[in-house]
Amino acid sequence: MSARKGLLGAVSALVLGVMVQSALADVVKIGVLAPVTGKQAADGEDMVRGAKLAVEDLNKAGGVNGDTFEVVVGDIGDASADAVATAAERLLGDKAVGAIVTGYASTTNFEIEMMAEQEMVYLIAGNSAQTAGIISPNPENFGTVWSLTPSYDGYNTEIVPAIDKLVADGQLKLPNKKVAMIASDNPYSKGIAEGMTKAFEAAGWQITQNDLLPFGEINDWRAFLAKVHQDPPALLINTDYVSANAATFMTQFMENPTNSLVFIQYAPSVPEFLTLTKEKSSGVVYNLLGGVLPREASPRADELLKKYEAAYGNEPGSYGIMLYEEVMIYADALKTVGDPAKRAEIGAAIGKTDKVTAVGRVMFDPKTHLSVQDNDHVPIQFYQILDGKRIMFYPPQYKTGDFKQPSWMK
Repeated sequence: MSARKGLLGAVSALVLGVMVQSALADVVKIGVLAPVTGKQAADGEDMVRGAKLAVEDLNKAGGVNGDTFEVVVGDIGDASADAVATAAERLLGDKAVGAIVTGYASTTNFEIEMMAEQEMVYLIAGNSAQTAGIISPNPENFGTVWSLTPSYDGYNTEIVPAIDKLVADGQLKLPNKKVAMIASDNPYSKGIAEGMTKAFEAAGWQITQNDLLPFGEINDWRAFLAKVHQDPPALLINTDYVSANAATFMTQFMENPTNSLVFIQYAPSVPEFLTLTKEKSSGVVYNLLGGVLPREASPRADELLKKYEAAYGNEPGSYGIMLYEEVMIYADALKTVGDPAKRAEIGAAIGKTDKVTAVGRVMFDPKTHLSVQDNDHVPIQFYQILDGKRIMFYPPQYKTGDFKQPSWMK
């Protein structure tokens, strides 16, 4: 064979090798089920941005096992059952889609069954009670479906040990073991109030008031507060999550405060609450379950928040970071399995996840497919507002500052 023929043969072999390698390298589509139009479009934009940022990072690093990624979006619009089903079916019908991620889609999570039937990898970050309700009777039928959000049971139970620790550490002095509760009549507020009541009673606290108001705008809390004055409790809890209602409650409480620590569910986390209450909210306590940890307490959260801000010019909501982490959890499992078509195996690999993320250390409960919730995994986060700033004081390993006894308490 001549040198020329030998060279041509070598070149042909090289070209053939490149062609074979190119044929084996796929573009794996990551579906994002999100409300990119409608009232929740801000959440939808956050979800899509988080997923795209993760895909960009994966592709810059050369992909996974030679495969690269692309984001495709299924718009759920107003999150009606028809809109969610249509968007899910469109993504499920695309053979190149290897996984679907979301913050939330339908209010009932019925789409979980659609995903499981087609062995589609589905990572979700909302409505955990609905997720567990569907999966827990037969978890073996949902091997590709996993939730980054843990059970909401922590809202019911964790307030007792959080208060106990403040007392044990000498940061909080309580006049008694009495608690007054008020809730609005919706599943979220009412359910949490009922769970907290059971937890406090089990811990030996006396429930002095346990009122339920119609859900909606509330401009006057004074009738309830007058009853509180008749038997002042050490702890006053309001689980109405509407920020305007909660701001009115706090403002009216401060007109004639009792010697009580005030806890309000969720609402103080909304910027509007601080705007409406100003200095009158200094001292109030609230909590959050799931969501991104404070950047001061979590290097991973700080890293991703900076990355998102550099890419998009603004700080993300929780879903931007959570979708980023969902994509990365899928990528880790794909790296282990090797073939994006083996979705059942990828789902099994996701179930074995043990990873430090921006929401905490993620591991999954095999019975519910929810992420594990405790202080060493995805924690419930307790905050206090002090002079207009949000201070995370519990759990200890994530705290950004110390709890201070409110100025109105003796």
